[in-house]
Amino acid sequence: MDVFLQEVKERFGGNDDFLMQPDKIYGEPVVLLGFTSLFDLVSTKIALRKNVDNANPAPKTLADIMALSGEVREIDINEALTLFVGGKMIIFFENERSCAIVDPFPIVLNRTVESPTNENVLQGPMSSFIEDIDTNIGIVRKQITSKHVRVKSFLAGDDQQKKLSLIYDDHNSDPELVSKVIDQIEANLHREINNLQNLAKMMGFSSWSAIPKFNTTELPQEVAIALNKGRVVLFIDRFPFALVLPNLLWDMFALENDRNYPIPLTIVIRALRVIGVLTTLLAPGLYVALVAVNPEVLRIELALNIAESREGVPYPAIVEIILMLVVLELIIEASTRLPKSIGPTITMVGGIILGQAVVTARLVSNLLIIVLAATTIANSTVVGFQNSLSIRLFKYLIVILSAIYGVLGLLGGLVILSAYLASLTTFGISYLNFSMKKGEFENG
Repeated sequence: MDVFLQEVKERFGGNDDFLMQPDKIYGEPVVLLGFTSLFDLVSTKIALRKNVDNANPAPKTLADIMALSGEVREIDINEALTLFVGGKMIIFFENERSCAIVDPFPIVLNRTVESPTNENVLQGPMSSFIEDIDTNIGIVRKQITSKHVRVKSFLAGDDQQKKLSLIYDDHNSDPELVSKVIDQIEANLHREINNLQNLAKMMGFSSWSAIPKFNTTELPQEVAIALNKGRVVLFIDRFPFALVLPNLLWDMFALENDRNYPIPLTIVIRALRVIGVLTTLLAPGLYVALVAVNPEVLRIELALNIAESREGVPYPAIVEIILMLVVLELIIEASTRLPKSIGPTITMVGGIILGQAVVTARLVSNLLIIVLAATTIANSTVVGFQNSLSIRLFKYLIVILSAIYGVLGLLGGLVILSAYLASLTTFGISYLNFSMKKGEFENG
């Protein structure tokens, strides 16, 4: 047996779905190699024979037959591994000891383009990205029909190679930003990419940052506007969303779909999101500060009402609010993990029963239930699920500082949060930057 075939058998012979089948093409002995779970063998063999039989002029030499079968070139066992797992079929010609690489008839292993599942769209395009990276790139090109859009692809990982594609608009994007991103990727192509933490390490970002460096979206319209504004977009094969770089503060308040409404409505919608973020951050801390530390700030009538609602509650304000915030986090997490058919019902009924029970048992005050309900609803107005997670985390910092220093601690928490956000940069671009026009980037 040929050395190449022997190596292939040693590496892949233990896989039941690996094909190593002797055959003949135009009378020439060949061996067909590849994973049958990734392509349709019967349709591929029929197409190969038709391609050779219908050739005009008819092949006269073995070289002609090989050229009609596929791309003929020398490959080693490592390259063959990459081709096999990528869905290619290799035809090994025994007389010539050469290989022809064939694009077989693939088995459809991807779902069709569907409506977005994690981002709701009103009066906008309803298509969303899927797991196949080539399909996603095609959707983007369909959405933004510009001659300036460029796509650069990479294979990342030594053990599990995964395709990574960078998309940018060379007319609007800053060349320095594009160059930095490409250089960072090329310098870390040996890293495996199995999740966004791996990708963050590849891009040189800290895995401990509370604010994501990527703005994730499954909407092609958002990717198109990001490219027009000079940002770059990353796609990873088998990930059904796009990663927009850099992620900016304004991304949690603005959607391109907002512009499908009249300007006054657009302003109101975005203002509501800003109010929602402030409510999420400030309401729990303000409750603790005014109840436990600075009740003198309140009008006497309101202070008496709050004191009456907390009559019989055995815990201080900080304990009851942390307890209920954790319970709410559990309810939110359960709603995302339970099946869609029963999840909303169970979490709604569970929340209502639990809220009524803790108030009746005098474990928390009625006012706290109102504050927590407003906080949870307001947190859902933020654009992007990852942004809402960050806001949910930051409110605990403000609650703790408010419990210690009162209103002063609440203001101090806002100052600390603002300083942290101002310190964030992505390839030299500040997180607080509102403009993404070409040539306006900071050096860093």
